[in-house]
Amino acid sequence: MGRVSPTDSAPGAGASPARDRGAGRDRVGSPWLNAAMHAGFFTVMAASAARLVVRHQLDAHTLASLELAGLVALLYAAGVLLWGTVHRAVLIGWYAALLVCWIALVLMAPSFGFAAIPLLFLALRLLPTPAAVAVAALLAAGAGGAWAMLTDVRDPSVFLVPPAVAGMVTATVVELRRESERRRRTIDDLLRTRGELAASNRRTGVLEERERLAREIHDTVAQGLSSTGMLLRAADRAWESDPERARMLVRRAAEGVRENLAEARAFVQGRGPVPLERDSLEETLAGLCSTLSAETGIDARFHCEEGVGGIPQRVRAALLRIAQGALANVREHSGAGRVVVTLARIGDRVVLDVIDDGAGFDSGAPEPGAGRGHGLASSRARAEELGGELTVESAPGEGTGVSASLPVQEDG
Repeated sequence: MGRVSPTDSAPGAGASPARDRGAGRDRVGSPWLNAAMHAGFFTVMAASAARLVVRHQLDAHTLASLELAGLVALLYAAGVLLWGTVHRAVLIGWYAALLVCWIALVLMAPSFGFAAIPLLFLALRLLPTPAAVAVAALLAAGAGGAWAMLTDVRDPSVFLVPPAVAGMVTATVVELRRESERRRRTIDDLLRTRGELAASNRRTGVLEERERLAREIHDTVAQGLSSTGMLLRAADRAWESDPERARMLVRRAAEGVRENLAEARAFVQGRGPVPLERDSLEETLAGLCSTLSAETGIDARFHCEEGVGGIPQRVRAALLRIAQGALANVREHSGAGRVVVTLARIGDRVVLDVIDDGAGFDSGAPEPGAGRGHGLASSRARAEELGGELTVESAPGEGTGVSASLPVQEDG
């Protein structure tokens, strides 16, 4: 049995869905409602005391009734003040003592029977529904008996009206309590669902960022290191027979390391490819072909058709990464002697083709680069993210063609 906090069910404080079901029976906790209920109780007690004094002599019976009324009022006030600091079991004991004192008071002075109304609301807020219904019946009987003693009229309404009012009030409050509980459960479900959705979004965001970093690392750092390794091995082989070529290859390897460092910083910062910050897409693709030819001896050529322009930054970045991946496969896997890179604008799409005359591969077998975890799969994912597509055509001994088609929307 937990403590009843001021925000749970105190008559003097706003109620919230209780942490402890047993301690959270109060579902209507507006401060204005609480103040009105307390003011109503003390007003009824004061009016009943005034009626007793006006209509009866100040004899021993009247004074005893007033003293008992004062005790009931003090007991009520004590419960209100202690509500947020005691266990519910103590509160129930307090209410039972208050109820006994009120019944004794009504037997001595029926005028105080009208206090049954605020006591009923108090029972509905404090007690479980079955106990509250039983107390409501007791209060209705007490109020009806007091009314009968005051009027001394044998009218059926004297005995029917109090139970009818108590029944309507009890049914209304119980239904409001149930509706409040349903709403609380709905809100809890919504909050839990929102929390699960937020966690799912966070996990999705982490996975997406991990995939983005993996693609960028593959298309920049991994390919750059692979190229650097090839250059250094070539330099080592030419070191004695052709020192000048060896030094040139070492210089190219050093330049590649610097470029890869710049690319790594760029993708960590969420920027686009570094080459596109300096040059156009056409110039960058032409530079890739020149570098491939200089480093490997492959006849790499770039052709750009007229009318290629107005390509958004995201599309240009994707096309560059796709070209880099395709040329890396040509360098490492194809054994090609010639490769042609073509960039063209067809309607509302831009098309990039990378075609080599290398060894090719069986289209039913794993694609070149797949063993490293990305390769053409990374390029295909880039194209699909932008609503485009990437197709690969190859056969053993017949070379390989990679074609990326991306939709283009004019900037601005």
